[in-house]
Parts: sequence; C-alpha cells; structure tokens
Amino acid sequence: MERIYFDNAATTPIDAEVLDAMLPFFKEQFGNPSSIYSYGRETRMAIEKARKSIAALLGAEEFGFATAPLVVSGCVMMRVCHLDTCPVGVATQNPELRKKFTGKPEFVETFFEYIAEEVREILATLGFKSLAEAVGQVEVLETKAAVDHWKASGLDLAPLLKFPEVSPNAIRRNTTTQDHGLAAALDNALIVKAMPALERKTPTKISSPIKNGNRTVGTMLGSEITRRFGNNGLPENTIDITFHGSAGQSLGAFIPNGLTIRLFGDSNDYLGKGLSGGRIILRPDEKSSFNSNENVIAGNVIGYGATTGEIFIRGVVGERFCVRNSGATAVVEGVGDHGCEYMTGGTVIVLGKTGRNFGAGMSGGIAYVLDLDPLNVNPEMVDVLSLPADRALEVKKLITNFSLETESKVAAELLENWDENYARISMVLPRDYARILAVIARAEREGLPADELVMEAVNG
Repeated sequence: MERIYFDNAATTPIDAEVLDAMLPFFKEQFGNPSSIYSYGRETRMAIEKARKSIAALLGAEEFGFATAPLVVSGCVMMRVCHLDTCPVGVATQNPELRKKFTGKPEFVETFFEYIAEEVREILATLGFKSLAEAVGQVEVLETKAAVDHWKASGLDLAPLLKFPEVSPNAIRRNTTTQDHGLAAALDNALIVKAMPALERKTPTKISSPIKNGNRTVGTMLGSEITRRFGNNGLPENTIDITFHGSAGQSLGAFIPNGLTIRLFGDSNDYLGKGLSGGRIILRPDEKSSFNSNENVIAGNVIGYGATTGEIFIRGVVGERFCVRNSGATAVVEGVGDHGCEYMTGGTVIVLGKTGRNFGAGMSGGIAYVLDLDPLNVNPEMVDVLSLPADRALEVKKLITNFSLETESKVAAELLENWDENYARISMVLPRDYARILAVIARAEREGLPADELVMEAVNG
C-alpha cells in the first residue's frame, strides 16, 4: 500500500514548515508542489479532501464542511459578517447587498462531486475500494513528519496513531445502530389518541400521567402535525393534552400551532425548547398548598430558541429563562440568573423576582418585570423604563390570559387593582430594538416603505 501523509496543520494559511512535511503527498496527488503555496479555492479543496481522507483513516465516519462550501457559494472572506456589510450578499439582511449574491446550489453540488471523486482516487492509491474500508486504518498513515514537527513537541500522539492490539479481523467502523427508545416513547400513544384531529381536524382532548423518564413529550406528535399540515399547523387548541406528574427534559420541544400541553405538576429543564407555535401551560398540582410564586416548578433554559407560541408558568423557574427567544410569549412568576439572555424577539412577563444579569445580550423583544430590582439588569444593551400607557393594555391582556389559564394568585391580585399596580411593572427594552420600533412607527404614520427606513437606521 502507498502511504498518505498526516496533515497536522491547525490553521490556515498553512505554515510553510507543515507544507514541507506534506509535500510528498501533494506532489503525488496534485502535480506541481509550488502551487500549494497559493492560498486559493484550489488549495482549500486540496486541503479539504486530504483532511477528510486522513480523518477516515483515523476512524472518522462523519465529516464536517464549513468554510470551503461557503467560499464556493461566493464568500470572499471579508470577515465582516457581524457588520451587515457583506459585499457579496452572503451574510447580510440589506436587500441591496443581497442582490449581489451570485451563489447557486449547483456550485456546492459540483464542489462535493469533486471532493468525492478525488477522495476516491486517494482511496484507490491506498488499496481501498470504499471509504468504509478505510475507516480506522491508521497503519497506512506516514506519521513521522507530524510526530517530529516542533508543534507536536511534548505531545503523545500514540493514542491517536496506534491501533489497539486486537484481532486482525476486528471491525474498525460502526456496524450497529443506537436504540433511542422511541418505540417506548409516550408520544406513540398520544399520536394514536390524537388521530381524530390528525385525520379530520376534529378538536381532541387527551389526559395522561407523565413521569420524569418521559422526555421530549409532544415533539413526535408535533412533527406529525407539521408533516400533515405544514408550517401553519392546526387551529389553536385543536389537540389539548393534560398531564399530571413530573415531566422529563424538553417537554413540548418544537411543538407547532394547534397543540396545547397542560401540565399539573413540575418539569425538568428545556421546557418549550424551540417552541414553534404551540402552547404550554404549567401549574402546580391541584392538591398542592404551597405558594407558587415562592417555589421552583421548572428547571433551566425554559423556552430556549422559541420562535412562536405561548408559555405560561405558575411558579418560579431556573436560570436562562427564554434565552435566544425570538418570538414566543412567556409569562412566569419568577426567574433565576441570566433571564432573557440573547433574546431577539417576543414578549416576556415576569411577575416576581429575577436573578442577576437579566437581559444580557438582549437585542430584541420586550420584557416586563414586576417590582424589578435595576441592579439585577445587565445595562449593556437594554434600558429599564416605566411601563408606557400605550403598552399597558397589551400587558394587562396577557396577564389576564395567564390568570385564567393558571389561576395565579399573583396575577389575580395584580389585576384586582390594575390602575394602581401597573406602575409597579418595569419595561426592559433593548436600545437598538427601540430605535427600529420608532422607525417602523414613523413609516406607518407617514406611509413610507418600512424596509428601506429600517435598513437606513441599521446601517447608520
């Protein structure tokens, strides 16, 4: 068998010393070795296919591609992705700059065809008929250049480069499939019970116990709704499920429009993760006697990455409530540290205490907090304001709905004397988001194109 040289380059452009160690391989595979020193698309493709081949020999069976396909799509590596000024229209929301994008899916398709063809050529030189045969065949790597390289000084690469002493016929790649336990998932029973709604859109109510071993409950049912009815899902509350017990991780993750989950009990972390239009109502068991606003009822990272839908929680939750929320509405009676972190949209109402660092990295959406301690707010991107009269009605409506769904005593007491109590509510508003809202309001008043005015405001 021929040997393939080990690429230990950790950065690009690749060091000349590392290229020298790789020259024998590149000379044989790509012809003129001097062309390797040019940093362009061909070089990136050469490095890419070499890395994937070497990764397979080291035992990899899945391969990630990042920058190379992006370059093929038209990226010129200006490194201004975060400034919304991409000159080729890749990383921008500016409609004028997006017109400059010339990439096509066929470009990436052709790129991968080239990668596949040349990887196949490398495998042939090594005597392998397929990539599967090459997986884990570390003995065909010529590793001396990498081991002797000064960057590897002090490193013991033996665990990576030496195959364990096992039977010569030992299988070196994955030949088994993982059992995720989906056959025993609670959702299978829920899907059967929800068939009237799934087949005829008939409103359906379901009751079921739940325990903390039941994870991601509602997600498979939600996927069935989306599969049948698309992104619009079903009318609100078409499938209404009531659980009693303690829910496991990720209750209601990604559930779409038309699916409502009510839980009498408590929940673990990630409730409502990726919520996509569904509704989740969590409240203590009917027999409980404790004050909900003084007790934790759900874990951390509630509503992570939610896009639409509602989360009503009668009780206190853990850290990072509604982190990366981009459009959902959530009402809760208290949160831990880092609430509304990196939030980009949606509405959050906290009818109780917050932990520290509230609103860190919050660039969009609005949070309303009862009796807020300003010292708990991260002021880098947000301002703490009094609740304006024009938003008080919207907040009252949400709190009223929350009270009806959860029978929250805190909400009921607040609504009982609303005209006096609403002054206790503070509004946490991102400064840049406020500027955009003002521009949109001006566009509506004056009949101007909102998109153009927003882009002007964003780009200064």
